[in-house]
Amino acid sequence: MILGQALFGGQDLKVIEIDRNSANQRLDKFLLKYFNKAGKSFIYKMLRKKRIKYNGSKAIGNEILKSGDFLQMYLSEETINSFMEAKAVDKAGRDFSIIYEDKNIIICDKPVGLAVQRDSVNIGNTLNDQLLFYLYEKGEYLPQKESVFTPSICNRLDRNTSGIVLFGKSFEAVKALNEIIRNRKIDKFYLTVLKGVIEEEGIISAYHLKNGNGQAEIFSEFKEGGKKIVTRYKRLAENGEYSLVEVDLITGKTHQIRAGFKFIGYYVIGDRKYGDFDVNKFFKKNYGLDNQFLHSYKVVFKEKYGFFDYLEGKEFIAPLDSKKERIIFKLFGKGKEG
Repeated sequence: MILGQALFGGQDLKVIEIDRNSANQRLDKFLLKYFNKAGKSFIYKMLRKKRIKYNGSKAIGNEILKSGDFLQMYLSEETINSFMEAKAVDKAGRDFSIIYEDKNIIICDKPVGLAVQRDSVNIGNTLNDQLLFYLYEKGEYLPQKESVFTPSICNRLDRNTSGIVLFGKSFEAVKALNEIIRNRKIDKFYLTVLKGVIEEEGIISAYHLKNGNGQAEIFSEFKEGGKKIVTRYKRLAENGEYSLVEVDLITGKTHQIRAGFKFIGYYVIGDRKYGDFDVNKFFKKNYGLDNQFLHSYKVVFKEKYGFFDYLEGKEFIAPLDSKKERIIFKLFGKGKEG
């Protein structure tokens, strides 16, 4: 929050108060976000020359900011503006549905075909863009007042994987969600349909390596650059040819579920990257399925933990879309035909 600006000893003085969305981070990290067009060399030069002070004193850069702290910037308006790019919210659609929302978090259901975040291919109207525009329209996010913080998605799904995505509204919420996910204080469950009859339950424990083509390779033994993966699964139904499976993702690597099942001899139906061509052809022709049947259907906040302790024991479920419902009904007689 910018409190004031004045001329001080021949220099412009800008005073910034640290609010809750800027607290609990290093001073240098804050400044790199604030001066979003500047490099580290500029930031540390300004600190060395005492052109930026922390609570009236010389700053090093490793100080942890607290709500109510002050930064004094002895910089001209021209200098400040040259290193800052104004934040804006792009107009976006509304393809997601909301499962749960409060002042800290949105738990939403992402449809197939919607990218989660921007990258070299997806340059706009992503789920993150849509959520930001949703908050902007509600007046809960005003970029001109949030110079360093932007609400953000905290877990990723592939474009053609549907289901639950967690979105933090404040810096505290984003930090807490990332910590909860990292420390396994939340369970994430997926539903998938596999070609073949898999055992009733099991664990895929292996090593994951991402190759240069953006695909995941799975190995039984460690290879340099590989990461350990653990996937727990439980068969919910089978018809002698296919299995309906619930997956509990213990680790979270690129394409872990799809590549992991392929590694043990089963294929996610509809999966064009790791699946079986003939199986995919059958489901596209008969059910219109042209991407992997993989749905992040449930999250459980399994224990009281810090900022989100009020969600302890809460379970949130994203329903299947009609196409997936129909497939399950036709194959296993469960759910509804759709």
